[in-house]
Amino acid sequence: METTATGPTFRPATDADVGALVALIESAYRGDASRAGWTTEADILEGQRTDPQGVLDVIKSPDSRLLTVEQDGLIVACCQLEHRGSHAYFGMFAVSPALQGAGLGKTVIAEAERQARAAWGVTEMHMTVISLRDDLIAWYERRGYRRTGEMTPFPYGDERFGIPQRDDLQFELLVKPLV
Repeated sequence: METTATGPTFRPATDADVGALVALIESAYRGDASRAGWTTEADILEGQRTDPQGVLDVIKSPDSRLLTVEQDGLIVACCQLEHRGSHAYFGMFAVSPALQGAGLGKTVIAEAERQARAAWGVTEMHMTVISLRDDLIAWYERRGYRRTGEMTPFPYGDERFGIPQRDDLQFELLVKPLV
């Protein structure tokens, strides 16, 4: 019997998803497994990208939602949406390395923008990206985000965000109007 792949389905994360979401996020950004995709940070950061408490905090926050994306019964992508007044913050974005480059990320970010507009009536989406991630920033620019030049420091010394392998890490704010 031949099985056919189904398209992605979107739902809010639950407490039961924490383990799978931590594993997904780690696989997309850290260690050798992340090198299968193009979003890896393995050359600039070691250690963890997130932890169970960090994921649970997003799930439990009244101003956030952790959008979980399933395909063929597996969690394959996720992103955080946080309501911040007139804009929403987009973060904790991860796509399974095995599925990167096939258009799933574009689908997820478009749905995240749609949900932020529908749920909160926001007019902009904000995100922060490590400023030297030119390939990733270029991908976001192709989705309509613009660089602002507004930088915030990387949290050196806080291993909850990883162990930096460079001393020049900072985050740049990217913004997209949602009209």
